[in-house]
Amino acid sequence: LQENVMKVRMLPIEQLFNRFPRMIRDLSQSLHKEIDLVIEGKETELDRTIIEEIGDPLIHLIRNALDHGIETAEERARQGKPPRGLLRITAAHEENQVIITVEDDGAGMDPVKIKDSALRKGVITEEEYSQISDQEAIHLIFRPGFSTASKVSDISGRGVGMDIVQSHIERLNGIIDVETKLGAGTRFRIKLPLTLAIITGLLVKLNDRTFILPMSSVVEIVRMPPNAIQTMKGDSVVVIRDKVLPIVNLHDFFNIPSKPQRKKHQPIVVVGTGEKRMALPVDELLGNQEVVVKGLGSFVGKVEGISGATILGDGRVALIIEVAGIAPQSFR
Repeated sequence: LQENVMKVRMLPIEQLFNRFPRMIRDLSQSLHKEIDLVIEGKETELDRTIIEEIGDPLIHLIRNALDHGIETAEERARQGKPPRGLLRITAAHEENQVIITVEDDGAGMDPVKIKDSALRKGVITEEEYSQISDQEAIHLIFRPGFSTASKVSDISGRGVGMDIVQSHIERLNGIIDVETKLGAGTRFRIKLPLTLAIITGLLVKLNDRTFILPMSSVVEIVRMPPNAIQTMKGDSVVVIRDKVLPIVNLHDFFNIPSKPQRKKHQPIVVVGTGEKRMALPVDELLGNQEVVVKGLGSFVGKVEGISGATILGDGRVALIIEVAGIAPQSFR
């Protein structure tokens, strides 16, 4: 029954992709640019709700690629590139997720320009400016209030920033990541669950309460001695595989009293959005299972760090943690 209901909800992404050729042709004419469009994976099936919701973020990414990414024919000729720009939009299944990519062979993003613009607009401080790596600088485009457009056009930069695109995708339990190379182009990669109705979740215990972490956000699970958790500049951190990860204490976040730790090793779940990672110490791991997601309803409303709930086999309610919602401000 579950499989049949899922199949009914699934539609090919073709109906969304079919909108793009005409839109891109009109845009390329108004921008006086020559664009070759390649669309792959039209037959990829996705939950109808996600297809409806993902349209606007994709249109914004496409507009950005045409307006800011791909150069004019004269500029491309100067750089020894073919005069026609290439825009590639693909969709494919990967495990139980769908990966959508929007890729152009344009100018790419300059991390120094992005940092300068972010500093001018007050998105980052001078102290942060000197500490940010090139990869972190690229991710500044997802900060609220950020734009590198020198002039606002009708095509993009209409006040709908990349932060709106990211929050839209995260609302669908998805992840957006960006790869760019100066002079060679930019690729946005969006990971989405196949359906919003059912997710695979990792069940964890905090004291006697059961919570669920979406498996799409879980990177790995490690067991470490309690003394592995250290403090750096007043924040708790842990070193895993030579990387310093910030720790989010879920007991404090949800006001749940901590149990005294009797075990030699503390289970730590490493979760991530895009390139970023953080560590969540938990009391117990209960394994993973598929769960039906239920909304919290208007009576409860939006709860920070919680995306929904599910009813477990024994009749108890388990809350589903929203990874982006529990991330520290510096992480977002």
